[in-house]
Amino acid sequence: MTDDDAAATHEDSSRSDRLDRFPTPGARNSLWSWPDAKSPLAVVRNYVAIVLARISPSLRLKNWLLRRIGVTVGRGVSWGLESTPDVFWPERIRVDDDAIIGYDATLLCHEFLHEEYRLGDVVVEEQAMIGAGAVVLPGVTIGEGARVAANSLVAEDVPPGATVAGVPAEVVSRTDAAASDD
Repeated sequence: MTDDDAAATHEDSSRSDRLDRFPTPGARNSLWSWPDAKSPLAVVRNYVAIVLARISPSLRLKNWLLRRIGVTVGRGVSWGLESTPDVFWPERIRVDDDAIIGYDATLLCHEFLHEEYRLGDVVVEEQAMIGAGAVVLPGVTIGEGARVAANSLVAEDVPPGATVAGVPAEVVSRTDAAASDD
């Protein structure tokens, strides 16, 4: 399969199809099983690095800290104050060149549910922007040059060049290039 085939397959699949699912035994919800899913020491290390990155005004320091815990961070990426990558699986996040993650935005790679937990990669492509307070769910790709409005819940992929807003986020506009692709 070529990279183009893989990209086309990714675009044609839903977020739900791209999630890895792990059933959890017992009477309690899956969050009680988190120490079996991820090393507590790794989570503590990730948490400390993320707290420092959240409060640091230095973009270079933020990017350096997040790379240390496995986030793929491109050149010129800007993380707003208080922005939060996934504390359990930060290595499943890729933020491409010149993307912006706004103030208090959250990128989640996991969902702990009653009988299972789910994992999915989050990809923020080149020059995409995620507004303040937005939440991106596992398995979502924010396309190149796309925009996510503040306080939106992104539960599906955002096409390149599109602007999404709301809970759940829906396309509210497209650039000329994105509109001509349809």
